[in-house]
Amino acid sequence: MIEWRELKTMEEMEDVQALDELIWKADPVPTHQTSTAVKNGGIMLGLYDGKKLIGFSYGFPGFKNGNLYLCSHMLGIHPNYQSQGFGEKLKQKQREVALAKGYEQIHWTFDPLETRNGYLNLSKLNGICHTYVENCYGEMKDKLNKGLPSDRFEVHWHIKSPYVTEKQQPLIDGAIPLNSYTVNEVGLPTFKHVEEKELTADVYSLVVPKDFQSLKADDKELALDWRYQTREKFQQLFQAGYTTVRNQPEEIISTYYFVKKSTLELGG
Repeated sequence: MIEWRELKTMEEMEDVQALDELIWKADPVPTHQTSTAVKNGGIMLGLYDGKKLIGFSYGFPGFKNGNLYLCSHMLGIHPNYQSQGFGEKLKQKQREVALAKGYEQIHWTFDPLETRNGYLNLSKLNGICHTYVENCYGEMKDKLNKGLPSDRFEVHWHIKSPYVTEKQQPLIDGAIPLNSYTVNEVGLPTFKHVEEKELTADVYSLVVPKDFQSLKADDKELALDWRYQTREKFQQLFQAGYTTVRNQPEEIISTYYFVKKSTLELGG
């Protein structure tokens, strides 16, 4: 039986630490840090199959420009339980607990070239992003990030807003593409420029590789090119007042959609 609960004890933090290390094969977050965070407004949720911990989400209070939010630092699912919808379930439980504790926003980061995360965070949860952080964590050594700048989108999840509570659908029809792609001689997508001098349209789109990890394994230089080319386009859009609201996967590529942030019912 799959169930979830809020975690608070040191023994529970140790279980999370063990799962953290199993999933990422890297140094886990120390238990003294996680246990202190949950005693001071943080939230640690565990997902269980019987007595076995199979997933967790961890967040702590964040504060910026006078605004309080929950900083959702980590979400991990045991390898045997991935791609079964448990990540989305944990995020929804995190939202439920965060609302009960008085939070109105949850923030977290993800790599915009990891499109499975983009689809969950934007298309399913109705998160939005208008912040791009270059090389957010510096040089990372784990399998997913090794060899590339650790660029990140910062997601803002307005958990009390009509945009989220009513699952509003932004208008993305008629999006103007800011890039395209071609397939090279070995079947890998390559970035193709589309010129757009002034960003004034209602909706724009930008494509990225659907399976970035496979592309990186096959051609590291091509992966770097996608990182740098999309970095420039994302930053131009965000500086012009757009926010990304959807990610739509296709066969080879996945498409991000951008609208003016001012068109969304975010509250506050």
